[in-house]
Amino acid sequence: MTERFFLDKSDPGSWRALNGLALKVKAATEASNIPRSVVELLNVRVSQINGCSFCLDMHSRYALDAGVGSQKLAVLPVWRETELFTELERAALVIGEATALMTDVQARQVELQQVRMTLTDEQYSALQWAGIAINAFNRVSIMSQHPVRAEK
Repeated sequence: MTERFFLDKSDPGSWRALNGLALKVKAATEASNIPRSVVELLNVRVSQINGCSFCLDMHSRYALDAGVGSQKLAVLPVWRETELFTELERAALVIGEATALMTDVQARQVELQQVRMTLTDEQYSALQWAGIAINAFNRVSIMSQHPVRAEK
């Protein structure tokens, strides 16, 4: 078996730039009064869609630390079928899914227009950037085959 190629380690400058984006996104979500729990729900959902085990493991823990309940995490793949999520959480999940699933353009635009009415410009922008950022991190982790370590 060949040694893993860690993309983040092979080009530290690009990795630092991506982390710089994450810091800007964090500042934007905080400035627009989006709770960390909402951002982590978005991160978990996008990581589920993309099949990124490393990010899914990490952001599930972050979500729990941010106050997301285990019930919400358990039903996150079918969030539309429940009434557990707030209007802001639902908006974030619509945006997160739109950034990960670039398929049905018309349906995506209709949903985005609907959630757009419940968000400020700053929130709408910050959540889109959050979705874009986690997608990028998912790709780095998937390409690098970052391992999920067992809890001790």
